[in-house]
Amino acid sequence: MPSPLRIAFAGTPDFAAEHLRALLASRHEVICVYTQPDRPAGRGRRLTPSPVKALALEHGLAVHQPEKLKTPDTHAPLIEADIDLLVVVAYGLILPKAVLDIPRLGAINVHASLLPRWRGAAPIQRAIEAGDRESGVTIMAMDEGLDTGDMLLTARAPIDDTTTAATLHDQLASIGTAALIEALDRMSDNQLPATPQPEEGVTYAAKLSKAEARLDFSQSATTLSQRVRAFNPFPVAWTTLGGDTLRIWHAEARAAQGNETKALPGQLLEAQPDALCVACGDGVLRITHAQLPGGKALSAHELLNSRREYLAAGTLLGADQ
Repeated sequence: MPSPLRIAFAGTPDFAAEHLRALLASRHEVICVYTQPDRPAGRGRRLTPSPVKALALEHGLAVHQPEKLKTPDTHAPLIEADIDLLVVVAYGLILPKAVLDIPRLGAINVHASLLPRWRGAAPIQRAIEAGDRESGVTIMAMDEGLDTGDMLLTARAPIDDTTTAATLHDQLASIGTAALIEALDRMSDNQLPATPQPEEGVTYAAKLSKAEARLDFSQSATTLSQRVRAFNPFPVAWTTLGGDTLRIWHAEARAAQGNETKALPGQLLEAQPDALCVACGDGVLRITHAQLPGGKALSAHELLNSRREYLAAGTLLGADQ
């Protein structure tokens, strides 16, 4: 059997921590970890370590947290570690060529899309928002571009009408860890050819913002249901109801029927036992779980039981838009 690889790992969120966990359970050796600096979190805004840092410390690994990777002193731990490979998963910092050139075998990245589609920061969410019926993970050799490196291995996952960013995240983390270990084993045996990304089909997954999660009911119900699923669990789709913000956690699209086709976009229709029905530019959005300020996410049935007058048919959502 080929020798295990000596690896440095760079990553930050839960998705990255799942891959680090798989590496620690593999035959390969993790020498050190890079992750972003501790950030304020929670109501108390206390400095909180990243999931990757927390896992690394549990296993007694050396952890490095530079703000940037531009100076020789931030590169020194990688040089001293004498690594074969740098594995990068959702790190959040740009790696300069000087860093990519340090490991004997270079650097590889686990990217949560089927490249070249959805290069960039939010590939999971953008795939669902766009109505894609398939996503996946690409293991690629890193270069200086934005997710432009040669492809080494891919794994695929379906997207259906119930898939949210949360469920797709977990699915891709599962297949991504398996793909990563397979790629490392094949690299150590010199059996992993690289394939350049095609020039056609390139799209970019821009970073998410809370502002863009506001729903525009002049759009189709299908488009809005995709956005609700894409923005669950962050930043969460929302609209206004009177002077309050209504956060929408789960919704589905259906065709408009009868007089529903004459309703204004954003207008609440006659409620169903399990859904708030909202007229859209095309079709009806059935909201099954939502959240009012100061409360928790509730089913439509629970909301109607407690706030039925507030949610009467004819009420206009997003009226201040």
